[in-house]
Order: sequence, then C-alpha cells, then structure tokens
Amino acid sequence: MRLDKFLAETGLGSRKEVKQLIKKGQITVNQQIEKKDKAQVDPEKDQIAYLGEALHYQEFYYYLLHKPAGVVSATEDKKDSTVLNLFDEADYRRDLFPVGRLDKDTEGLLLITNDGQLAHELLSPKKHVEKEYFALIEGVMDETDQQRFEKGIELDGQLTMPAQLLIDQIAEERSEVRIILNEGKFHQVKRMVAACGKKVVYLKRIRMGDLSLPEDLSKGRYRELTPEELRLLKG
Repeated sequence: MRLDKFLAETGLGSRKEVKQLIKKGQITVNQQIEKKDKAQVDPEKDQIAYLGEALHYQEFYYYLLHKPAGVVSATEDKKDSTVLNLFDEADYRRDLFPVGRLDKDTEGLLLITNDGQLAHELLSPKKHVEKEYFALIEGVMDETDQQRFEKGIELDGQLTMPAQLLIDQIAEERSEVRIILNEGKFHQVKRMVAACGKKVVYLKRIRMGDLSLPEDLSKGRYRELTPEELRLLKG
C-alpha cells in the first residue's frame, strides 16, 4: 500500500494533507524518516509513526449509534444536523455512513460503518434482514390489524411483505406495539399503521437482525460493535 494512502486510511488527514506531513519529515517507517508519498508499506509488518506516535491501520469500522430525534440519517445535510455530527473528532472518518435510514423524528438503533459490502447485504431485499420497532400508536390496534400486517398492506400499488404486529399494551385509546419488518420502504411503519386508520406518535428501532439496541446506550451516544455483535450481524 502507498504510504499516503495508508496515512489517509488511518484518519490522519486527506491525501493532500498527509503528503505535506510526509514532505515535512514528520512520518517514519521502521524508525526511518520517509519523504516519498509513493513509498510502499506493509500495514501488517511495517512500523509507521507520526511525530513518534505509532499509527495502526484498520480497514473497516463498525459503530452502533442510538439515534435521537432531530438529526437526519445522512453523511451531510445543508439544513439539519446529521448522525455523523454526533461523532467525536477522534472517531470521525470521511468514509463513514449510516446503513439505511431512520426518519428525522425516529429514534433508535442505527449502524454506522465504512463497510459497503456489509451495508449492501443488510439492506438487500433478498436477505430479508428483520428490523424491529417499538411504536406508540394513537388509536387501538387489534387482531384485525395484526391479520392485515401478516397478509401485507398495499402501499403505492404494491403489497408489502408479511410483517408482524405485536400488541404489548392498550390504554386510554393508545397502543404500545412492536412491529417487525423484513424490508424498508419509505416511511413504511407509519404508512402501514395509517392504512389501518391509526397514527404513529412515537417510533424507535430496537433491533436489526440479531443486533439489539443496548439499554445502557443513551440517545445521541455510540460505541464500536463488539466482536460478538459483529459476528451476529454478519451471520
């Protein structure tokens, strides 16, 4: 791997910025100053340092974020704050992106990574990765609604895949439910509930595949996936 590419991949700076660091003699390879940005290095064998501080190469990063309401699931937005704005400077990388999206007013589990292949597999309609949501509904959901979810509901002329509607509690004309989908159409939960004559007033994603939102991860916070969580996610 080229030295400048390695440095950029470690998050030290852009390719242009790291070239300047190399020219200034601030980069060493195996304790020797290296001033050629095209120099070839082996990330697994060579000791590469910036101003004496060792740099470690990691190709892919995986973060579990508890998305709060009010931020958008995007890498950048001219109007609103994005989920990447929640990252500390030390963890932020230009190649990170959210896997799928949650509406601006929706909270919950969101995977942030730079692994495009994994993201493709998780979002592929052929994979049918389950996504579970907790929802507070204005109106009383009943067995008829459950049957409609199981059969699929027509949205924009197309029938959704069968979904599960689990009714946890009903009180004062409001329902607490969990909804399990195997696809991710635009505003799908809200539109399916609306098709049943009710309205979603609060929505939170609590699971994606075998990855669940930890109870101790507060809104707006994130952490790296554990090796076990990553194994479950990759199936």
